[in-house]
Amino acid sequence: MKCMSGLDGLFLHLETPATPMHVAALYVVEPPPGKASDFAGEIERRLLPRLALSSFFRARLAPLPLHLANPLWVDGGLPDFARHLQRIVLPRPGGVAELHACVAALHSTVLDRHGPLWQLAIIDGLAAGEVAIYLKVHHAAIDGISGLGLAASIFDDSPHPLPVPADWQALVGEAECAGTGARLAGALRHTAAQSLSLLAQVPSAVRLLAGLVGRRDQPSAGGMRQNLGFGPRTALNGPITAERGFAAVSLPLAGVRAIAGRHAATLNDVVLALCSAALRDYLATHGGVPRKSLLATMPVSLRDAGNTETTIQATLTLVRLATDVADPLRRLQAVRAAAGAAKALTKRARSIIPTDFPALGVPWVVGGLASLYGRSGLAAHIPPLANLAISNVPGPRQPLFIAGGRIRACWPLSIVTHGLGLNITVFSYCDALDFGLTVARAAVPEVQSLATALQAAYVELARLSDVLPAAGRRTAGAARKRPAAVPAAARGGSRQRSSTGGA
Repeated sequence: MKCMSGLDGLFLHLETPATPMHVAALYVVEPPPGKASDFAGEIERRLLPRLALSSFFRARLAPLPLHLANPLWVDGGLPDFARHLQRIVLPRPGGVAELHACVAALHSTVLDRHGPLWQLAIIDGLAAGEVAIYLKVHHAAIDGISGLGLAASIFDDSPHPLPVPADWQALVGEAECAGTGARLAGALRHTAAQSLSLLAQVPSAVRLLAGLVGRRDQPSAGGMRQNLGFGPRTALNGPITAERGFAAVSLPLAGVRAIAGRHAATLNDVVLALCSAALRDYLATHGGVPRKSLLATMPVSLRDAGNTETTIQATLTLVRLATDVADPLRRLQAVRAAAGAAKALTKRARSIIPTDFPALGVPWVVGGLASLYGRSGLAAHIPPLANLAISNVPGPRQPLFIAGGRIRACWPLSIVTHGLGLNITVFSYCDALDFGLTVARAAVPEVQSLATALQAAYVELARLSDVLPAAGRRTAGAARKRPAAVPAAARGGSRQRSSTGGA
């Protein structure tokens, strides 16, 4: 029996039919040489024992009486794979559009809370002969970094699968029975510990806030003023329905790093600048580019190195994307400054940011407010605190395998909500940055055009960075007038690997 943290519980109680609160990943697996028939079946046979033997995939919710506080996690025993695992064959021609549509439909439905909060689909029928795996997990159980440890528990690090005991089902054990008294006692003990921890942090929080307000010359104080405020109203920000859209883009990691190196920027700065350019292109034909810069909400991990505990340990920060700046290189510099200020502020406040807090009464209050907010349509009338979400999760540099097949790409899918109809999550894997664009169709009806704009933004920025010396002796305008060949990294970007390998 394990108590749920206050932050984990929020994602559980914020969920409505229109706003599912799960995250997911889409893996594309290349069959090993000589394995052309029933590779999907072999993947399923290899995955079943891995899933069953992982305590994470057995965990289910044990609610408290009258939902007084967050439920607890208990071991549910052997999962009912008929409920959690699907086999899907794509309609012809089995290309990018069919795969994206299939995944968007899977991502639009809430997880059944009567069992472990995950679902896995093995998708066959891809034109290139590959097999896709779609795995979704409730955000109440996991965040981006802990998802890395979860992937390691079900995939191999070589083409040679690890052996699994023949009697693996017998090793799972019986489901855990947690009585009402035990659940209440555990919740009360956890609430007491949460309350004491919060009280202990109050003096530090007061000192930090006083320092930020009183010292206007500090970079962190300037960063707070720079990034706070409301975003402009756009087509991205309004009430949504459960219908989802999805598009995947992969960019060469070396090319993005080269851009960052030429401009004394970080990899994340370039990712934000690419998203900013793509948004300018998309909004130009969907309501116009606002004169005020868009704001992105961006999760920042609070984990210590090596910590992959399956619980949320992150906070959110705001970053101004400089979408009001037309010049790509000036926009990158503006984004770099805004992201640096946000990072400095988060670093200072890291020690006092709570991820666990008392949850008595929270299910009623948060659940009721979430339902009311969706039904009222308030998202269409109030200024957005942020226009979209952008997340960058570092992944493994070495390939992963399943059933002897190499995982060629891993595209993430995430959460959209009322007023926040676009989520761009980036996962670095081997030599690529895999962008997953998750949208509410009510907010972004043409997600593929946004994906195309993202690819074009990379090619443009790579070309300009190749022309402009790192020392910045030429102006960006002069650099754009001089013709230049696209560097090798950018040429790789124009041939992005597709979801099926067919394009």
